[in-house]
Amino acid sequence: MPERDLALLTEAAQRAGAIARGWWKAGPKVWDKPGLGPVTEADLAVNASLEEDLRSARPGYGWLSEESPDDGTRLDAEHVFIIDPIDGTRSFIAGEPHFALSLAVARRGQITAAVVHLPALEQTFAAALGGPALRNGQPIRATPGPALAEARILTTKPSLAAEHWRDGPPGFQRHFRSSVAYRLALVAAGEFDAMLSFRPAWEWDIAAGDLICRCAGAVVSDGRGRPISYNSEAARAPGILAAGPALHAALVGRLAP
Repeated sequence: MPERDLALLTEAAQRAGAIARGWWKAGPKVWDKPGLGPVTEADLAVNASLEEDLRSARPGYGWLSEESPDDGTRLDAEHVFIIDPIDGTRSFIAGEPHFALSLAVARRGQITAAVVHLPALEQTFAAALGGPALRNGQPIRATPGPALAEARILTTKPSLAAEHWRDGPPGFQRHFRSSVAYRLALVAAGEFDAMLSFRPAWEWDIAAGDLICRCAGAVVSDGRGRPISYNSEAARAPGILAAGPALHAALVGRLAP
């Protein structure tokens, strides 16, 4: 079933990605959603396309999307779609290419199929539980991780605040991309050594990238090093940390108690 779900997610992402690309740099209407930041008419158009394709194919699956009302019925479903129609909306609005469609299926709290699709970059990251992590059909692998001081880590400046770290923040190299899903995919591809956030993370931002990282050999946890279970009532995790096993352990070991 994960392989069939992955094929479904991939096809739906390609169709919806074409819609997103059509709105990109085309001046879509923008407004703010309280507590969630900006949203555009492109987000809603992509969400509508994904919902039509996915829910019609799997009517028994629950639905959790950033751009759909959550009535709680998903909590009783064995399988759930977890969707962010456009992750990195600020990047999308600015005409930058680092925005992504994030699509995942969770079964009883575990992600079983995942796609992170970047229409402007023509890149598709994908994985099914038990299989390899892929980018455009080619296997990818996370780095084992260098020494902490030499690591290239995707994170925001607030993550370097002294309050988060034992004996002060580590001296790693900080980098950034707007899309959380893309940051996770880049760790899976070995282009960066880790991705870290201490802010509460919406499940739709991290679900797909979580499985892709795991299938690429990385360890994924919340921001304190603990396991994440998906399709939770709050639909949020207390941060996110993804890295090769040794680097993940080194980062967790430096966290403030």
